[in-house]
Amino acid sequence: MNELIYFFKTRKKANLTIVIINVVVYIVLALTGDPADSAFMLRHGACYLPAVINGEYYRLFTSMFLHFGFYHIVYNMLSLIFLGDILETIAGPVRYLVIYLAGGIGGNLLSLAVSMKTGSYAVSAGASGAIFSVIGALLYIALRNRGTFGERNMKKLVFMVVLMIMQGTVDKGVDGAAHLGGLISGFLLGILLYHQKRSTQYERL
Repeated sequence: MNELIYFFKTRKKANLTIVIINVVVYIVLALTGDPADSAFMLRHGACYLPAVINGEYYRLFTSMFLHFGFYHIVYNMLSLIFLGDILETIAGPVRYLVIYLAGGIGGNLLSLAVSMKTGSYAVSAGASGAIFSVIGALLYIALRNRGTFGERNMKKLVFMVVLMIMQGTVDKGVDGAAHLGGLISGFLLGILLYHQKRSTQYERL
């Protein structure tokens, strides 16, 4: 128990707040309905092209905090609690939040663009696009610093990327376009927001 308390006390505050919000939202929805049901999720803010076109733009944001079932949120939050901490340590809480939220919206926009082009509409939700934005920013930072990213952090990054890929192979409903959109958005946001090498902080996690 003490180890668990220490673990949460040593997490970065902005990232931990995002994780807690996601978990609380999932618990509330699980207690009031079925998070695995598309119609239920649509009523509670999931992303859906016809609804967004109809002016419900808030879904680009709210859908990032919704998850289709227990395993969906476990995979995402397990990845985020480590990857987000690395990025927040390097970039700071404000830049981290900008990358996470803006990148997640970017992922949703690409997902909607693909849906519009293919004519295949699906209800989508999840933090994966935002998490891939975090990954994209970390990849840029690693490249910017010529791979000098801290051995422990590089191992965590590789492990979590593998975990996210595994999720994609297990869950047939994964939105690949949102993942790609988040990754690209995060990389571009990294270029815009990361300007200073801060290698002395890499091994603090």
